[in-house]
Amino acid sequence: MSRYRPPQPKSSPYITPEGADALRRELDQLWRVERPQVTAVVHEAAKNGDRSENGDYIYGKRRLREIDRRVRYLRKRLDELTIVDRPPQDQGKVYFGAWITVEDEPGNEHTWRIVGADEIDPKKGYISIDSPVARKALGKRVDDEIEIVAAENKRFYLITNIAY
Repeated sequence: MSRYRPPQPKSSPYITPEGADALRRELDQLWRVERPQVTAVVHEAAKNGDRSENGDYIYGKRRLREIDRRVRYLRKRLDELTIVDRPPQDQGKVYFGAWITVEDEPGNEHTWRIVGADEIDPKKGYISIDSPVARKALGKRVDDEIEIVAAENKRFYLITNIAY
């Protein structure tokens, strides 16, 4: 058995201004605060001699690698993202950044915001623009119906409100 995984499709290069700010704050926190602290711990641990059994040194180096990997990712990602900071001209249609309220067949209402892949947060109701619901909702208007097919199940949602 191989461990090959096919590459993931590239996510959409869009982000809201709030999402871009959050990524910049994370990058700043990692680079200016966490990395110097971990570097100091590793430096002190290295002075203690034998590094093969020095937990502070081993775990500090591991944490530095994690921080550096995330910093590289954030820098590259921020360069390739497009910040969508203006609402569309036709606010009657669903586009990136829209808050949509939908009603399912039993009559339950759900409110979601369509955001970039880096901003997904189910607790806040943020769904990715690449998600099946968002892809089906894009370009729709109030009172349009969305059909989602997942694992032989069909779900229907009626768009009841669109806000930006």
